[in-house]
Amino acid sequence: MPGARCLPMLSCMFVVSEEDAAAIRAAFDQGGEFAAAVELRRLFPGITDNAQARACARTIAGWKPLKLPPRPPARPRRLSRRE
Repeated sequence: MPGARCLPMLSCMFVVSEEDAAAIRAAFDQGGEFAAAVELRRLFPGITDNAQARACARTIAGWKPLKLPPRPPARPRRLSRRE
């Protein structure tokens, strides 16, 4: 947007996909907090502070994948007759 300002708080936000979170959890389980922080910094090179990376890695390692509720069965479609 023309004339829009960049808010300082938005420069430190990032989105973690389920695949990234799984990789960080695996690193945490196999090598501990430091390994998870290294994996996080590999996936998100914009994170340069080790203390912040370790805190984020601990948080992400504690996440559990969401269990989605089962979808209701789809209704059969009615076929239209062409005449």
